[in-house]
Amino acid sequence: MKRTQKHTPVKRPFVLTIAGLDPSSGAGLTADIKTMERLKCYGLSVCSGNTVQNDKELSAVYWTPIDVMKAQIDLLFERFEIFYVKVGIIESWSILSKVITYLKLKNPTIKVVLDPVLSASSSFKFHSSQEEDFLEVLKNIYLLTPNFPEFEKLTSGSNHEERVGNITDHCHLLLKGGHLPVDTKKENEKESKKGKDELYLTSGKSFVFNPKRAAISEKHGSGCILSSAITSFLALGNPLNKACYKGKKYTENTLSSNKSLLAYHF
Repeated sequence: MKRTQKHTPVKRPFVLTIAGLDPSSGAGLTADIKTMERLKCYGLSVCSGNTVQNDKELSAVYWTPIDVMKAQIDLLFERFEIFYVKVGIIESWSILSKVITYLKLKNPTIKVVLDPVLSASSSFKFHSSQEEDFLEVLKNIYLLTPNFPEFEKLTSGSNHEERVGNITDHCHLLLKGGHLPVDTKKENEKESKKGKDELYLTSGKSFVFNPKRAAISEKHGSGCILSSAITSFLALGNPLNKACYKGKKYTENTLSSNKSLLAYHF
């Protein structure tokens, strides 16, 4: 008689996303959950805002009151051990600072990965990048993942090194190169920076992650996918540099999954 092998499920780490609800599911908390599920984590979610959008246009955001977000956090932490959180769009740095402070009351060792979305591709603006509370946010997060335009808006300094240092004095920085302008003199050479991500640690160490795939296409929510993938790999026990490397590789796979603006996760 043939024995059937029993399936023993492996316990997955819980990862929390605090992000907006995108009806197209290309970005925001639904994209985060798809990423976390694919990477064998269990995604929990707190909705920071209900958006009116599709994969090309965002016209409005209805922000979730902070008391509602706190109530959602309360019940989640009563049931689940949460050590890693990814944050996407949120109403203001002030609100985010309060949310992170609340998370740290629940778990003082919690690590927050922040994807600092300042505007949508349709030019919809979220919150001011000049609020004083941004510094308080930096002091309490683990990793900041801006693209180059966001990095320039969020930092000041006389040169690139000073701008980086203003971030890494407080937290780790992954500077995404997908929005860097291509140097036309170097676009056919290896030293072109287009698509090259750079990880700067608070210790002063740095790592470069060059793109591995050429046949990729623009995707709505690529920043959400990358930040939630990195958070997932951290929750799975990877050191930060390896989590960023694996997160970039996963994101490139989704960017090459099809030619539409919506990524497939596989």
